[in-house]
Amino acid sequence: MGFLMRGFLASVFRFFFFFGFAFVCFCMSVLSLICLAVASWKAVPEEEERCSDPVRRCAGPPGMNFGLNVGRRVLSKMRNRCPEFQACRLLRLLPFADSLLCNRLRVLYGLCGCVILLLFFLIGASGRFFESAVREFRSPPGTKLQTEYNVDSSLDLRSRTDVTTCTDWGAPIMWDGMFDPNIYDEHHKKMGSTVALTVFAIGRYLELYLMEFLTSADRHFMVGLPVTYYVFTDAPENVPGLHLMAGRTLEIIPVKRHERWQDISMMRMKTIADAIQTRIRHRHRYIFCLDVDQVFVGRFGSEALGESVALMHSSFYNTPQERYTYDHNPNSTAYMEKGDLYYHAAVFGGTWQSVANLTESCHQGIMADKRNQVEALWHDESHLNKYFWLHKPSKVLSPEYCWNLLNGFSKEIHVQRLRWGEKHDDRRT
Repeated sequence: MGFLMRGFLASVFRFFFFFGFAFVCFCMSVLSLICLAVASWKAVPEEEERCSDPVRRCAGPPGMNFGLNVGRRVLSKMRNRCPEFQACRLLRLLPFADSLLCNRLRVLYGLCGCVILLLFFLIGASGRFFESAVREFRSPPGTKLQTEYNVDSSLDLRSRTDVTTCTDWGAPIMWDGMFDPNIYDEHHKKMGSTVALTVFAIGRYLELYLMEFLTSADRHFMVGLPVTYYVFTDAPENVPGLHLMAGRTLEIIPVKRHERWQDISMMRMKTIADAIQTRIRHRHRYIFCLDVDQVFVGRFGSEALGESVALMHSSFYNTPQERYTYDHNPNSTAYMEKGDLYYHAAVFGGTWQSVANLTESCHQGIMADKRNQVEALWHDESHLNKYFWLHKPSKVLSPEYCWNLLNGFSKEIHVQRLRWGEKHDDRRT
């Protein structure tokens, strides 16, 4: 059953349960008073002399005794005001009145009590069934988690009620508390997963950021899995020597330097696509592509691995969609009128096949814009957002996986895993 139908049924069920429960209680009370009143009306003077206190004759629950007194008084006043009123018509419908009234009412109260207990049991069981659809984790209506691997079925979407944990196309949004890292690590070790990490260190970026990026990655990135760092640089001789953890290797790939960082950023798509075909595809199942001006400060583990992985931009994850900085220039191949989320090009990844498709598509869009003398608003990031709009990612990383300190404190961010470094150019922060 889809989330939309389950959510609708849950709302309808709860409304009718509480409304029906109140209505049943009201009807029971009215029926009891009518029965008591009719019994009191039927009592003739001789019977009243024989049993002047029917309450004592029918010792029952205090509420029932109180009802007897109220009923007798109400019907007595009605008889005095309207002597021609015939109660016998009601008696035909209520043959259990008079002497059998008390015993029948006891049975009635008992049965109603059982019904109430049964209803409470049903609402509890049904509540647990519908819980996944009506819980407060703010999953968009009509969604159902699409798990790539059996390990993704261990995700607890209900653990975070303060954030969205699933996209409307069923991709999980990875937040702290949703997953057991040990389960993911054991799964990927068993599967023999290997990871490539690409990073560009061009010009002063090599000196300013590369050393800290690699040393922090060695401590926090995919710990326990084989990882190869692919460093693309215009100065291979200046790459610092590092003592890496076991199972970690470093490969340096020379590239041409461009004058503008925008050109470096855009042309990296072609460079990554070429490296996948010539090197990475033969060695690694997964690949992550990151900007160098970042520092790992917490676990960035195997839970992030997936077929196609995108990152929610930390500056836009909690803002209205009309503020997303998509490229609205219809002359650009990155043009978007609307989208789902706003993704950050500082982190993306997936299987080598998926990343190859992404980088090749973005490169083709960039080159088409160059031929038309157009440049997308946010360069490769605009093209990346267009690609993920057309080809939905199978997993989305929360802003925990790339947090900007300039955003300040956010109660949704329980842990920071990757943090932006201090910028030394005119890039957007």
